[in-house]
Amino acid sequence: QVQLVESGGGVVQPGGSLRLSCVVSTSIFSLYKMGWYRQAPGKQREWVAFITGDGLTKYTESVTGRFSISRDTAKNTVFLQMNSLNIEDTAVYLCWGIDGDTEYWGKGTLVTVSS
Repeated sequence: QVQLVESGGGVVQPGGSLRLSCVVSTSIFSLYKMGWYRQAPGKQREWVAFITGDGLTKYTESVTGRFSISRDTAKNTVFLQMNSLNIEDTAVYLCWGIDGDTEYWGKGTLVTVSS
């Protein structure tokens, strides 16, 4: 059973930065795509960013230019660098991965952007 464990959430002021981490219990090469979703209070879960096994990345429009997804294959870790945070970025951020037709989810880490 693949496990994903997020960390790095917290409280930050508007304009600030945070870096989220997601440690995978197995080689991240076994997951052909990984990414981050988020769920704000009272809203549906939405995808934020993906990274493929080939290192290709994609971002939802609202975070393009502000967020960056990356990975450290030696540490089986995926990161989400979040810059220029605004109040609308407040949400629980969940790590996600897929191999074949099986999806895996972390439990999430809370990011609160508040002045």
